Amino acid sequence: MNKKILITTFSIILVIIISLGVYAIYKEYRVRHAEKIVVINRNTINVYEEIYLKDLIKKINGKLLENKKINTKKVGTKEITFEYITNKNIKVPYTIKINVVDKEPPLIKKFQRYSTYTGEKDFYKNFFCGDNYDDTPKCTIEGDYDINTPGEYNVTFKAVDSSKNNSENNFTLIVREKINTPSNNKEEKEEPVYTNYSDIVKKYKNKNTKIGIDISQFQGDIDFNKIKEAGVEFVYIRVGRGGGVGKEPVLDKKFEQNIKELNKAKIPVGVYFFSYAINEKEVKKDAKWVVKQLKNHKVDLEVAYDFEDWEDYNEYNLSFYHLTENANIFNHYMKKNGYEGMLYSSKYYLENIWFKQEYPVWLAHYTEQTNYEGKYKVWQICENGKVDGINSAVDIDIMYN
Repeated sequence: MNKKILITTFSIILVIIISLGVYAIYKEYRVRHAEKIVVINRNTINVYEEIYLKDLIKKINGKLLENKKINTKKVGTKEITFEYITNKNIKVPYTIKINVVDKEPPLIKKFQRYSTYTGEKDFYKNFFCGDNYDDTPKCTIEGDYDINTPGEYNVTFKAVDSSKNNSENNFTLIVREKINTPSNNKEEKEEPVYTNYSDIVKKYKNKNTKIGIDISQFQGDIDFNKIKEAGVEFVYIRVGRGGGVGKEPVLDKKFEQNIKELNKAKIPVGVYFFSYAINEKEVKKDAKWVVKQLKNHKVDLEVAYDFEDWEDYNEYNLSFYHLTENANIFNHYMKKNGYEGMLYSSKYYLENIWFKQEYPVWLAHYTEQTNYEGKYKVWQICENGKVDGINSAVDIDIMYN
């Protein structure tokens, strides 16, 4: 390559570099001096609120490049940076500030009177006290009372979360003298009242429903041919329960027998797991264990996550959001492994504690006509069912197509 060509090539490269530099400077100048008009309609957002960038913007001189979802999982001030194309076709960055707040007070047990005995200093420890956001809201008894002196005291059960939201319940504390009395083992037992399976079928069976039951070891040995003849169209069985923190789950004593007999009788079967998980680690362990128990069996219906330990809930140190996340983690794992997930819970807790569900709901509400307004796939209508083939009471369920 001769010297003239070399100089020409160098000159071209230099011109290109200078041109790119000039363009970069010009582009930066345009961006820096571009007219930016962004007006937001509000800067206060509720924690866990589902909201997108577009929902926040009242006015903008251009078009958003991405309508991204806002992360509202943490209370506090949050900066949101995004880009948009102005009406003069200039791509510009912009930052807005929002304040994520928690305005929901803790949920507490409410009553007018409560009785305890002298010396029971921790009588209120199991009073339900939970919060949507805080894992550990502060729950206290306020007022003058003497737990060692019998009497009636006007006190307040109070809960406060980290955002200073509070709930209060004024009640009368009745302290009684503890008296040891001999137990009476000759108390008459009331005859159980049953709901006949056939009556549920007659009233609720139609082209859009199936009628079934759910069982565990507490139903003992079951004649599956008889329950099939009685019209049982599906059965949910308990695979097991959580073993507690750091412990392995416990297999239901009748699980293997129940699922094999159901498969043999060709009755569609689903599964539920009674959870005691306190965190993500525990629930993942439980989910893996459940899948391991199911791998050699035919499961036709959902695998349901069942949490019912509300009396001890204060000890879990678990917000309602994190409780819901546990259920979602369990159900995500089920779906990943080829099963459909589900959440089992009663009407009260679905309405007051659980967040909006990503998976089908199995509603427990013992009434002739539920007024639960949320969506549900299965309705557990009673716990005192009687069906041919089972000697004890059984839960009866209605499944909707």
